[in-house]
Amino acid sequence: MEQHCPRLEEMLRTHGPGSTPASHGRYALIGQPKTLVIVERMESAPFLLCGQWGKELETVFLDDLEFVRGPRICLSR
Repeated sequence: MEQHCPRLEEMLRTHGPGSTPASHGRYALIGQPKTLVIVERMESAPFLLCGQWGKELETVFLDDLEFVRGPRICLSR
């Protein structure tokens, strides 16, 4: 968490609740507590996360989070 705090703060500032992109109904995960866990998985086990991505989680929300976070990890989509 401490290692990624600046990135998370930037994500929250630019795309979190109250931001222009969020006002259009996008980036719903940013600002939610579960975002910390998902971003940690993106960093530590990206391919494991990709394997579960389409099975259990809302793909559009995760795609938005991945876009804001930085380099895409699930290039097959």
